[in-house]
Order: sequence, then structure tokens, then C-alpha cells
Amino acid sequence: MPNNAFPSIIVFDVNETLLDITTLEPLFDRMFGNPRMLREWFAQLVLYSQTMTLAGLYTPFGELGIGALRMTASIHDINITDADVSELKERMSSIPAHPDVLPALTRLQDAGFRMVTLTNSASSTVPTPLEKAGLSSFFEKTFSVEEARKFKPAPETYQLVAAELSVETSDLCLVTCHLWDTIGAQAAGCRGAFLKRSYNDMLPAPNVPVPDLCASDLTALADQIIKRKQGA
Repeated sequence: MPNNAFPSIIVFDVNETLLDITTLEPLFDRMFGNPRMLREWFAQLVLYSQTMTLAGLYTPFGELGIGALRMTASIHDINITDADVSELKERMSSIPAHPDVLPALTRLQDAGFRMVTLTNSASSTVPTPLEKAGLSSFFEKTFSVEEARKFKPAPETYQLVAAELSVETSDLCLVTCHLWDTIGAQAAGCRGAFLKRSYNDMLPAPNVPVPDLCASDLTALADQIIKRKQGA
């Protein structure tokens, strides 16, 4: 691919980017008395997944998620039951898509882009969360970091996708609502498209890579990708 050409393979992050985890808020409201505790739990989950990778260790994302739930509850002196854990697992397996996802994927598919997913979550049994959300038909393949046994943003996770597709990382554009994910992808040689949803933003600090594209709506971001590919 020429250096100035935009990739035709789009790699989507799943949780929060495609699937709306805010639907878990009622559970956290019941357990903690505050729906915003969802954000604290998820931040702990991401922090410790990355910590495990930096330490050269690996525990599946789902198991870390349960551990992070118990840890967060302990910090706030809340009792978490086995039923609470089971409910979290069940809800996590059936998270719906954000409203802007279906039209965005349709536009990209109609424009001829190849699309795959890359998630920190382990592979799941059928039906998968993407199948339950009605999105699986858009993707030619779904990748989990479990094969690399490292979590994003480790370079090996993005390299895994490139190797499996027999392309270079420069042939990939990652779409994600996590800036730490675009930072990792760009450092590994991919393009980065940042979806700025209501709970995230840019990090204005020296040497932080600026995403190639940025929008607050996935449909608008898809339009930017199409225009960039067309050289507009």
C-alpha cells in the first residue's frame, strides 16, 4: 500500500465502540446505589488488564472483570453476591449496539471496506455478543487478544490481526472510542480513527499521537474514512 493511501481494512474495537455498556448501569445502580460506578469498575478492568500485560502475565478479560467487580465492591464496602456476578456475566453477553453503529457499518460495507473486530474479551460461544446485537454479518473475522495472551494496546495484538490477514499493520485502520487504543495501534503502524463518545476525549500532552480521524458519531467517522480512502 502506498504511504499516502488510506487502508481498506477497518478493525473495530467492540466494547463501548460498537456495544453500549451503559446498559449495565441499572445493575451498578442496584449494587452500588450509583449507576456511574460502572465507569469506575470498567476503568479498573482496563487498568489491570494493561498491568498484567506489562508484567508479562495473562488472565482472561472476563475473569479480570469479575475480579475488578469484587475489588471495586470491597473498596466501597459493598457486598457482592454470586447472583450479582452471574447477572453481570449474563448482561455482558447481551449488550446491544449503539444506535449509530448499524448505519455506519452499512456505509462502510457499501463502500467496499473489509471489516474485522479486535477485542480484549475472550472468544465466546455461539451466539456471540455481536451476533446477539445483529452485527456479526458485517465482519469477515473476529479477533480476540487471547491468542497473543496480551491485552491492547500491546503491539502484538494489532500485529496478530495483520498476520492473520496476511497484510502489514499499515494496511489496517483501527476504529475505537478508547484513545489508549489508537495510541497503541498507531505505534504499531496502523492508522487510528477515534470515536469521541460522551465519556472520553483527547489527551492534550506532549508526544501523544493524534488520531488520523476523529468524530463524535460513528456514522460521521465512517463518512470521514470513506472520504479519506477516496482521496477527498
